[in-house]
Amino acid sequence: MDLRKIKKLIDLLEESNLAEIEIKEGEESVRLSRVPTGGVTYAAPVAAAAPAPAPAAPAPAAAGHGEQGRAGGISAEAVGKSTKDVPDGHMVRSPMVGTFYSAPSPDKPPFVKVGQQVKAGDTLGIIEAMKMFNPIEAEVSGTVRAILVENGQPVEFDEPMFVIS
Repeated sequence: MDLRKIKKLIDLLEESNLAEIEIKEGEESVRLSRVPTGGVTYAAPVAAAAPAPAPAAPAPAAAGHGEQGRAGGISAEAVGKSTKDVPDGHMVRSPMVGTFYSAPSPDKPPFVKVGQQVKAGDTLGIIEAMKMFNPIEAEVSGTVRAILVENGQPVEFDEPMFVIS
């Protein structure tokens, strides 16, 4: 399914008063659900014959529990880290669905490490989506306080990835 179509679906869901929408196109399906704070959760495309991944979609929505996701007040639970403390700072979130890579290639060192100074525009990692590699850049200058995703891990739209302060 085309990423542009998914983004349009997200916009339509935000503009409407629907709580959830599911679209099937061939063997792929996409389910979008509105979380209590007004955000949107995206479930990765799954084959229609594979019902097991579908229950995973509500998990990010359940993590909201009233926290203010983007405006601060981010708890460890809100970013999917139920037992680890997440430091305060600017949260860099995934702009798309794909696979996160911390280095330009397997034999190269990672773009950034915890404690490293970065400037706005520095590459923090890359996300592979639809056979294209998209750089994830620092939005602010500062120190990398936490890396919340692992190399090779699938990421969802708006998933917290880095904390910079």
